[in-house]
Amino acid sequence: MMKQFRASLILIVIVCLIGACRKTLNEPNSDKSDLPEIQVIDFNLDKILERGKIIAIIENNSTGYFIYKGQTMGYQYELLTNFAGYLGIEFEIVVTKNLEDAFNKLHTGEGDIIAFPLTITRERKKIVLFSDYQYTVRQVLIQRKPENWRQLKIHEIENKLLRNPVDLIGKTVHIRYHSSYLPRMVNLSEEIGGDIEIIEEGPEYETEDLIKKVNEGEIEYTVADEDIALVNATYYPNIDVKTAVSFPTRIAWAVRQNAFRLSDTINVWQRIIKREPTFNVIYNKYFNSPKTTLSRVKSDYFSTEGGKISAYDVLIKENARRLNWDWRLLAAQIFQESKFDPDTKSWAGAVGLMQLMPATGKQYGAKNLYDPEQNIRAGTAFLIWLENYWKERIEDPAEMNKFVLASYNVGLGHVIDARALAVKYRKDQDVWEGNVAYYLRLKSKPEYYKDPVVKSGYCRGEEPVKYVKSILNIYQDYSVNFPDQEHTL
Repeated sequence: MMKQFRASLILIVIVCLIGACRKTLNEPNSDKSDLPEIQVIDFNLDKILERGKIIAIIENNSTGYFIYKGQTMGYQYELLTNFAGYLGIEFEIVVTKNLEDAFNKLHTGEGDIIAFPLTITRERKKIVLFSDYQYTVRQVLIQRKPENWRQLKIHEIENKLLRNPVDLIGKTVHIRYHSSYLPRMVNLSEEIGGDIEIIEEGPEYETEDLIKKVNEGEIEYTVADEDIALVNATYYPNIDVKTAVSFPTRIAWAVRQNAFRLSDTINVWQRIIKREPTFNVIYNKYFNSPKTTLSRVKSDYFSTEGGKISAYDVLIKENARRLNWDWRLLAAQIFQESKFDPDTKSWAGAVGLMQLMPATGKQYGAKNLYDPEQNIRAGTAFLIWLENYWKERIEDPAEMNKFVLASYNVGLGHVIDARALAVKYRKDQDVWEGNVAYYLRLKSKPEYYKDPVVKSGYCRGEEPVKYVKSILNIYQDYSVNFPDQEHTL
């Protein structure tokens, strides 16, 4: 539900970024804080490294984290990939659209780092520990150009747009829930000495949602960071983003207040990538490449707009029903195999979308493996055969899928061998991670591939283990970016 704020009343109100409380602006020296008491979990960098992964809280939008042509992308996503590589661990993503929820998840341990483009503010510094800032950016007004702007001269367009913030007096500005835009607009109202009606939208609306509302004429004004505004202006030509309403503000990641070592480590890593081309390359890719951005957004295969994973979604869904799989899992496997390129051929002779060997394709009825329909149908038939084998042995469907995928990649015999080794060494033969996967890796060593229980000999087991993990990671990304009610695991 919307909350309406009139600037004449806002003097006594400022949003608290962790809860529903309010803090008065005329009590900066109060001994008793009006912020809620925060119970912060003690889970430091040592524990994160011991766990082997860092959990990042992130936004699913056109710059932070999205899918394009099956590939996981985004400014925050690429930085997180680089940072996790620096730590030598994996990373997991927790998506939220709500800033309040992001702070709660951070403090309760559901995430270790907020990888949003967070503006550093005094209020936020009371509840989180910021890393060194990544860059600075101004807040700008988003307004719609005149209906006939294409037929007007530049000075005529300018005359119809709001360029002086003073002209916001009496206007209504819609802003994102619990964002840094609220105190900025409150302060601006005080600075210009007049009332701005500020409407804070519900938590379900992101900044980009409000920009879209301006473009479509549903609201008149909103506010956004300039980098986000410029990206949106590339595919919403009807909006204007040139009017600044703030001085440059600092943008950074946030961690728990007690996570000093994690914050220090982020700062060291950040200084390293800023000395190299890495940071600028990633930043420019998402914020300074308007043609690339436009081509992504206008594509049917851009997750935040188009809603399709690939050109073969219909075929994938049809065959996934034969398997009784979530179609996004089958799509993830096909992306892993071929990046959705039907003409690809591996050095070993595997062909097409599902990288089938000619003999296997022929066995399952494919005459032309370069034909997407034949290839996916034959690959699915092979998966069904593998599933029929494993479902008699593995009760848990999620575990069974891991055995099926591994068998598809490396061959049934090698997975059976790894299972036999797990039994010999008193591990769980029905559990993949840490059990069968562990011994599949060891099948590259003579003492294991020459063991009497092993029938299929040497195997470079690291590859199928990575194969399964990669597909499951892609599937997770697809599940977040392409919500689907048709079928879920």
